[in-house]
Amino acid sequence: MKNSLTKNLRGDIFGGITAGIVALPLALAFGIQAFGVIDSQDVANIGAIGALAGLVGAIMVGFFASLFGGTPSQVSGPTGPMTVISATLISGIWATSTTHDMGTVLITLSITGMLCGLFQILFGIIKLGKYIRYIPYPVLSGFMSGIGIIIIVQQIYPLLGMKSPVLIVDMISQLPSKIASFDPYALLFGGVTILIIYLFPLITKKIPATLTALILVTLFSLFFKDFNKIIGEIPSGFPLPFFTNSSFSLSGIEWGNVLKMSFIPALTLAGLGSIDTLLTSVVADNITKTKHNSNRELIGQGIGNLFAGIFSGIAGAGATMRTVVNVKSGGRTKLSGMIHSLFLLAILLGLGRFVKFVPLSVLSGILITVGIGIIDFKGLKDLFKIPRADAVVLVSVLLLTVFVDLLIAVGIGMVIASVLFMKRAGDLVESGYHSAEISTFDKELPWEDEKTLPAETRKKIYVQRLNGPIFFGSITRFQEIMQSIPEHAEIVIIRMKLVSFMDQSGLYAMETAIKDLQAKGITVLMTIIQPQPLYMLQSMNVIPDLIPENNTFKTFEECAQYLQENI
Repeated sequence: MKNSLTKNLRGDIFGGITAGIVALPLALAFGIQAFGVIDSQDVANIGAIGALAGLVGAIMVGFFASLFGGTPSQVSGPTGPMTVISATLISGIWATSTTHDMGTVLITLSITGMLCGLFQILFGIIKLGKYIRYIPYPVLSGFMSGIGIIIIVQQIYPLLGMKSPVLIVDMISQLPSKIASFDPYALLFGGVTILIIYLFPLITKKIPATLTALILVTLFSLFFKDFNKIIGEIPSGFPLPFFTNSSFSLSGIEWGNVLKMSFIPALTLAGLGSIDTLLTSVVADNITKTKHNSNRELIGQGIGNLFAGIFSGIAGAGATMRTVVNVKSGGRTKLSGMIHSLFLLAILLGLGRFVKFVPLSVLSGILITVGIGIIDFKGLKDLFKIPRADAVVLVSVLLLTVFVDLLIAVGIGMVIASVLFMKRAGDLVESGYHSAEISTFDKELPWEDEKTLPAETRKKIYVQRLNGPIFFGSITRFQEIMQSIPEHAEIVIIRMKLVSFMDQSGLYAMETAIKDLQAKGITVLMTIIQPQPLYMLQSMNVIPDLIPENNTFKTFEECAQYLQENI
């Protein structure tokens, strides 16, 4: 165990510190976003409370999820979707409270985080990790795009130096009447932040653009002595458990109400955090060419969120951008994620007093770029090309996420997608298609028509036979098979004869697989494509942009003839 942790020590140290640098402004921004729903006139220094909660969440989730998780290179912490739920919880507590007591808010947030952690540990113990793959792409696309829109809309008011309403509808409807009272300095700082984040990578990508924007704009803002919309003083010292906090008493807390108010948000955080985390684990696998342990990862995330709750931090999940930065900077083992957390702890203990000068609109600018990055522009761009059923699911989930509720959006999206898929499967069965209900992509003996290939030709090609629909429930196995194609292959023939149906999830999985093969210098051919998959591939320009028309064949015999003439 010791050797496995230290064999890549230099890379893990550099990767962890780099990920920590990227995580710092995001942790501050997410924490302030979560608490930004509270009126600062009622609570002094609300920005500092939020910033501390964000940092503590990043430290605790990042350290313990890495230590106990099942994805060695993953970096965890507060994320956009998780913070939106935390903000909704805090706004609900504040709106229903008659005393507007910050102690109740922090205790409820702590209990919610702890319950979220316990739920995730339970998910891992009962092995729910493998079922994440059954979430259709349109549901994920609509959900993530909805989250991105919520983040952007929520940050428009702070970007203008104003307090944001709680409800999305109010944020949109009240903006025209309030926009005249905006603070020009806040807009200046936020706008410059956004410009730096997008333009600085054109100069260099070695220094994180978000940190560069945070430092440069904060220094610039110091010249404006009258500007006071800043984070404020962050408490120094090692964070303490919520039950030892002397600033509020536990004796007057109505624990029944706290548990009642925490249960559903905790379950929502646990479910969303699990999805977010395991999707990031897949990204890490693709980069490092490893295989994560999904159920162990859920247990690790649960332990991390349990500790985040104990210390009144924002709940978190596996963070894609921080994980990619860690891996590309050399991080390969769980030590890198732990170092990332220790770096943030050092910042909290040693440099926290300097964070107080950061303008709130700078963090709003950072979050707006995060929201833009979360929106699935690819899925939205293809909305009129994908099957109508997938488009209905995507749009429904997006609208429900923005205007109703995140958990309801995913639940209704799953129900609609499942009903539509059952109808598709039934239609295929009634039409006499082969293997309409389940896809199998296992290796098998050559089909009869493949025996005509000359022996010399066979040495250079790899035939991948696909059997049945490629849909959201089968793409995990499809991806595994496509990734197992040997490196020595010069040509890969994808046989589509028995693929009767392809949904949006399957289409994107096929597109990614083809791009990965071509990146290795492998030529991809495709034979016998049934009408619906052919329409999907052509409407999304997989044919002819990725696979030219002359590399697709109506029969395998035509493909064999092409190979004999061109190899």
